[in-house]
Amino acid sequence: MNFDAIVIGAGLAGLVTTAELAEAGKRVLLLDQEPEASLGGQAWWSFGGLFLINSPEQRRMGIKDSRELAWQDWLGAAGFDREEDEDYWGKRWAEAYVEFAAGEKREWLSGMGVRFFPVVGWAERGGYTAEGHGNSVPRFHIVWGTGPGLVKPFEDRVRQAMKNGLVDYRPRHRVNELIKENGAIIGVQGDILVPSTAARGEASSREVIDEFEFHSSAVVVTSGGIGGNHDLIRENWPERLGKAPKMISGVPEHVDGRMLGITEKAGGRIVNRDRMWHYTEGIKNWDPVWPKHGIRILPGPSSLWFDAKGKRFPAPNFPGFDTLGTLEAIMKSGYDYSWFILTQKIIEKEFALSGSEQNPDLTGKSIKKVLARILPGPTAPVKAFMDKGKDFIIANTLVELVDGMNKLSGDNLLNFAEIERQVLARDREIENKFTKDLQITAMRGARNYLGDKLIRVASPHRILDPKMGPLIAVRLNIVSRKTLGGLQTDLSGRVHDETGSPVPGLYAAGEVSGFGGGGIHGYRSLEGTFVGGCLFTGRQAGRALAKELS
Repeated sequence: MNFDAIVIGAGLAGLVTTAELAEAGKRVLLLDQEPEASLGGQAWWSFGGLFLINSPEQRRMGIKDSRELAWQDWLGAAGFDREEDEDYWGKRWAEAYVEFAAGEKREWLSGMGVRFFPVVGWAERGGYTAEGHGNSVPRFHIVWGTGPGLVKPFEDRVRQAMKNGLVDYRPRHRVNELIKENGAIIGVQGDILVPSTAARGEASSREVIDEFEFHSSAVVVTSGGIGGNHDLIRENWPERLGKAPKMISGVPEHVDGRMLGITEKAGGRIVNRDRMWHYTEGIKNWDPVWPKHGIRILPGPSSLWFDAKGKRFPAPNFPGFDTLGTLEAIMKSGYDYSWFILTQKIIEKEFALSGSEQNPDLTGKSIKKVLARILPGPTAPVKAFMDKGKDFIIANTLVELVDGMNKLSGDNLLNFAEIERQVLARDREIENKFTKDLQITAMRGARNYLGDKLIRVASPHRILDPKMGPLIAVRLNIVSRKTLGGLQTDLSGRVHDETGSPVPGLYAAGEVSGFGGGGIHGYRSLEGTFVGGCLFTGRQAGRALAKELS
């Protein structure tokens, strides 16, 4: 079979790119090093949150949003400071993405059957000035069916194209080299790996049984980031955040960044290597799928957050407000873990867990199970972590809790009197409608939003109120996740070289391209923009390449 294009990586960006090319009548070879069980990549594991602007869901919840407000928030979060060079295309992608999120994104997805949970989430709340980091309004739209529900329509489109003879999908094909001739990319060379029955996310064999070489008019790299490769994370760790921490993994080992180096060797330029997005609220999975498997807590704003030595983080380092800012604060503490202290009443309303597998009600599209979230008690996945997770301490008194925290860490850094003083100080503030504690102000402000009041933010109460207990402490690890830098691409998805010129025949989409331009997010993400970035860059690259091939 002669191919018009080769797509490397069968994650969401690869599926979108392939679908767009095939529906334009182009013949596509889709390659992936993992077994077919992993089709859909990291998007399948995701919570399925998407960044939308002025959506019907927002309007029904009384949220007033606009493209102008979203762009203000994006600029405040991104902090683009390399605009003449590394941020040049990233900022242009960002502006195009905001237009997409405020325009045809929802209608495009709805046309493929994608539906949304009616309550819009409020991620990355910021806590600075109007022009600083954070979402001014709730914009996190959860796909009904979470990650699998978002992957399915694109997988269906690709499988239909396979039936029509336009797509040749070959798992267990690992690319080792991009073939270059007269300055243009004309194909790929690599290894055929032994067939594997490994389940999604599990490690698969790297045994080689044969080699391959294919040629085409263009190659699109959609191979993902470096989140599963801790050596690469440490190599690129930014000096501004101090020494790289010990981390748990929010993605499988095969998210290894191999294709970044391979594409760079073929002439592609990597920019913003020092920009990453790792979460600070990670817990070790009691039932791991891959090594060092970590799950992120999606917290509401009420838990008290302490560093490893028992010092409460200052404003605005509250749960769910500023991931990067809190990561910096944790690194300055000299330790790579921190603590939540909360109550039973807080955990049952405010703790959600990231990932499709941790939200069986939303993933399974069960209205009955979703409605059960308003009942007393934590969700079943959260309860499982409370019962079996190594990072949870449950106690009836604060002294017992602190003793358990010291035993768990083994560092014996926490002084009961210091913890008690800070908790009591906070509790005194809660008993008055006035306060100087900005976290309490934020909690009360959050409950002015109906969505938060209904299912996300507990009624403010004293941590040491025995009626709200038992007390709970959670050790929080840093969990690896996203690569914000990557291959520098223009708005057609063409990969540029060190001179700023497109490499003929070479395209990229998804996380490998920094979700657009080598860094659409700048330094920070507003959330809902990772799977959304895969959708947008895959669509842009697929459509632009199809037009070029025509």
